[in-house]
Amino acid sequence: MTSTENETGRRPARGARRKGKRHPLATVALLFIGLLITGGAYAAINATSSATAEVDMNSPQTIEQGQKLFVANCATCHNMNAEGVPGVAPSLIGVGAASVDFQVGTGRMPMSFQGPQALQKPPQFTDEQIKQMAAYIASLAPGPAIPSEDLVNGEGDVAMGGELFRVNCAMCHNVAGAGGALTEGKFAPDLSGVSGSHIFEAMLTGPQNMPVFNDTNITPEHKKDIIAYLKFIDSQTSVGGYALASLGPVAEGLFIWIFGAGVIIAITVWITARSN
Repeated sequence: MTSTENETGRRPARGARRKGKRHPLATVALLFIGLLITGGAYAAINATSSATAEVDMNSPQTIEQGQKLFVANCATCHNMNAEGVPGVAPSLIGVGAASVDFQVGTGRMPMSFQGPQALQKPPQFTDEQIKQMAAYIASLAPGPAIPSEDLVNGEGDVAMGGELFRVNCAMCHNVAGAGGALTEGKFAPDLSGVSGSHIFEAMLTGPQNMPVFNDTNITPEHKKDIIAYLKFIDSQTSVGGYALASLGPVAEGLFIWIFGAGVIIAITVWITARSN
């Protein structure tokens, strides 16, 4: 009896010989699943750590780390001591932690290119790194601080916030916060989806073309009300149908004239052609 025969004298079936062999794509599939799980776990951990990171803004270690980040990423334009460069970038002495948290947290800084105004883009630093740079700038001179959570949680008076927004902000940002064009290629940005902290900091520091609304102009509580109004708008659907980006009566009127009048003309031409 040969080695390939069993005790009964029969050769093992072909399926028995192949039993236990792995499919050629099994390794690739397992590798893909492993990478997917690893990447997902890393992203979840990273997001959680950045969201829950507590940074002591007064710690010497935080300020020192913030200075290192500033020198490596910002000093080219703002000078080594944050004194600014005439015609290139302003001084940051006295702008406070709130200005840094807004500009860097919204991705406007560092700027990708020189233009009429810095454009918003995904931030290049983690929340912890942003707080470290903000702590360093705040250590140079007194300035507006990053607002506390109770002022930016969107739980203010919506009606009061709407009134304040229409009086102080709607002429640039539109009554629905949809933004609008300004002069010389500048614009007021769309406020939908903007975090409460960044809205508060923008009012407090007046970035770029925006005026400064300090606590004398608009109190912290009234700033909280404005944030509540903007968050309320974000959560509401357009009861009138398609909102046309909430750009107001000019856009709506233009839409009616172009499409409405076009439909009427098309129907008129069709009726005339039918009668002929």
